[in-house]
Amino acid sequence: MSVSAKTLTRERADLLETLAKHRHFLRYTAQGLTDEQAAATPTTSALCVGGLIKHVALTEKSWMAFAVGGAAAMTGADGETDWADGFRMTPGETVEGLLKEYEEVARRTDELVATLDLDTAHALPEAPWFEQGATWSVRRVVLHVIAETSQHAGHADIIRETLDGQRTMG
Repeated sequence: MSVSAKTLTRERADLLETLAKHRHFLRYTAQGLTDEQAAATPTTSALCVGGLIKHVALTEKSWMAFAVGGAAAMTGADGETDWADGFRMTPGETVEGLLKEYEEVARRTDELVATLDLDTAHALPEAPWFEQGATWSVRRVVLHVIAETSQHAGHADIIRETLDGQRTMG
């Protein structure tokens, strides 16, 4: 966590500690992998460890843009990445580069969670999977980022175990 725990409320500290734990699990799955291994899709899924790190970073960046400026701020927050390319390593990408970008996104998120009003709410983007007219608070956005990170860390763990037997836990 890049933000001093002394300056945080207990709630903010808990949110950031939980997010940091699940980020660690995700990053751990890439430990010692070559770029080729990180890009490999050894299961019937099209997912790879590097692509999951990329996706989680893009998702976190996009949702934190929403937390700051609402749905309009999400547009382009992911760098206009093609949806499918957001889940895979594209030519020229390295696992080291993806981890570095993820670390920068995480640092920015930690700063925002430490400073934003967690009760501030914005209308969700129009999409069939969101209730029309629904809003999410910054707190709800952070909880969503934690859930996304946790879910995809599990996916990455399965892929890593398939590659070479390494597991995040156990």
